[in-house]
Amino acid sequence: QVQLVESGGGSVQAGGSLKLSCTASSYTSLMGWFRQAPGKRREGVAAITYDGTNYATSVKGRFTISRDYAKNTLYLQMNSLKPEDTAMYYCAADIVDGGLESLAAGDFGSWGQGTQVTVSS
Repeated sequence: QVQLVESGGGSVQAGGSLKLSCTASSYTSLMGWFRQAPGKRREGVAAITYDGTNYATSVKGRFTISRDYAKNTLYLQMNSLKPEDTAMYYCAADIVDGGLESLAAGDFGSWGQGTQVTVSS
């Protein structure tokens, strides 16, 4: 399994921006971001492969996922943040691309430890 390390979380006021990063120990085709708020299920936020990207409806138009293949690094630029975006954010990856469309946690085999994002109103 690939090792994943997230960074970039923090606290911000509503309307602000944050950029998350995830460094992978090796190349993997599919990478994505998930989040989990207290008492809620883990949900897919965005995913990316060489062929494209996919976003959850709740973040479309506000978040942008990208990756630097030379650095094995994944990014999530989060703009116009809302209090409901508050959650632990996890980087995830897999060698199979099925999770790009599904954004389902079960389609990702490797996970980081998470970075906290807190948005205050």
